[in-house]
Amino acid sequence: MQSLRIGFDARYIGDHFPGIGRYITALLPELSSLSRQHHLFVLVNADQALPPLNGTSVERITVRSTPFALTQQLELPLLATRLQLDVLHSPYIVKPYLLPCPSVVTIYDVLPLRYPTTLSPRGRRFYRLALRLAARSARSLITISTVSRDDLAFHLRIPRERIVVTPLAAAPSFTPQPVDEITDMRLRYGLPRHYVLYVGSNKPHKNIDRLLRAWERVIPELPASLTDTVLVIAGKFDPRYPLPATIANERGLSERVKILPGVSDDDLPALYSGALLFVFPSSYEGFGLPPLEAMACGTPVVCAYAGSLPEVVGEAALTVDPHNMHEIAEGILRVLRSPDLARFLRERGQRQAARFSWRATAQATLDVYEHVAAR
Repeated sequence: MQSLRIGFDARYIGDHFPGIGRYITALLPELSSLSRQHHLFVLVNADQALPPLNGTSVERITVRSTPFALTQQLELPLLATRLQLDVLHSPYIVKPYLLPCPSVVTIYDVLPLRYPTTLSPRGRRFYRLALRLAARSARSLITISTVSRDDLAFHLRIPRERIVVTPLAAAPSFTPQPVDEITDMRLRYGLPRHYVLYVGSNKPHKNIDRLLRAWERVIPELPASLTDTVLVIAGKFDPRYPLPATIANERGLSERVKILPGVSDDDLPALYSGALLFVFPSSYEGFGLPPLEAMACGTPVVCAYAGSLPEVVGEAALTVDPHNMHEIAEGILRVLRSPDLARFLRERGQRQAARFSWRATAQATLDVYEHVAAR
């Protein structure tokens, strides 16, 4: 394969795109180390920091336009011409649509189409337009699960062959943590020794309301040795939707539920590792990274049998109906009552998580670039 000049638009690193930022931060180091025969141009805004990148064939390029600025529709095509790019990868649907080179776009899911209330009417119209423009302007689409690929093919009415699946993976830092690391984390966040963990947002499809109602049923049924167990809900919460603390207070659960709205990414491995189990009753996920991170940390997982979650967890988690709070409660209790089941899920979970790697994802992404450029 001849040497390619590859552009990667990393301007989406930032608080506005937390999930996409994690995707870029994990993918770019592996991509830079694999693409040594190619020249990789990483596009960023002036004030953005990048993860450590490998190799001498990687160059940082500063772009004036922000991801939502109309000026990018002129600036990036001119930049692509000046850099003589063979392909440009945009990791979000808001991208330059008229380019002098082929482009690749990553589309993670179709959540706004499955759950329209997650956006305002104006936001839905913008999303649909940007989604269709991205799909039509890109030579190839990348997504993160077969469920997302099928959803995209259906909603966009395009052949599944145009869409390549490159699964996500847990970062290398997600491994079982030492006892002293877990103890230090618990002291800093004020957590008890025994807790069940959820990590995610409070958007409606995440089912936090059902989780809390299920937890209400779990409390009186806890094993005698675990009667002090609390439910920890960690994540970034959207004020447009009911906040976990508000729901817990309304149900009289404030003493048995601990809310952590600002957990550092550096503390997540210890937070997962210290949990009795991880519960994730989301009714739709484009991939579902938190269960995979929990499994990589050696934590038993109870998650929904919905969306892409079954293909992520395989047979290494206890799966439940996300719309049935009784089944969610029973799944939690089954693991807490059975040390043998917890041990079984812990061992299987670590093996399942090891099947995913960012190196493999980067290699599959590079294959897409080479295929697109060859065409």
